This record gives sequence, structure tokens and C-alpha cells, in this order.
Amino acid sequence: MTAIPGVVFAGGWDGTLHALSAADGRSLWEYDTAREFTAINGVSAKGGSLGAPGPVVVGGMLYVGSGYVGTGNGMPGNVLLAFSAK
Repeated sequence: MTAIPGVVFAGGWDGTLHALSAADGRSLWEYDTAREFTAINGVSAKGGSLGAPGPVVVGGMLYVGSGYVGTGNGMPGNVLLAFSAK
């Protein structure tokens, strides 16, 4: 998990990224990462399980890696997603 003032970000084994209120735990936002994406270079990519490290918050952006490759655990995937509040 990763926390910023007022919000806790947590990834689910099902590929869902959750933003929860730090005050009372209610859901503020969620995003399904376990789906197909087109990467910025035009290559097809797929998200998967979220589990090990938490999301990274830097410079007003939220970054999260989705999927596991070659571990035998969780849903496979190969994306790095970037979110902005704008």
C-alpha cells in the first residue's frame, strides 16, 4: 500500500487498484488494470495482479506496475500505468 495525505492506494490480487479514504476506509476510486492496453509505442500489453510493491507517487503522478512475469504467482501481465489527477 501507498499513502498520501487523505488517500491510501492499494492493489488487489484481482488487478483492481483502489484509492481509499485514509479517514474512514471508504472507496474513493478504483480502476481495473487486468485488461488489454495499447502501450505508447503501439505494442499490445495486458495488466494483471497487483500485489508486491505498492504504487509510487511522485510529481503529481501515480505509477503502478500491473502483472507478474515468470513467477508462477498471480495473473500475468506487463504494464506500467501512469495516472494524473488532471
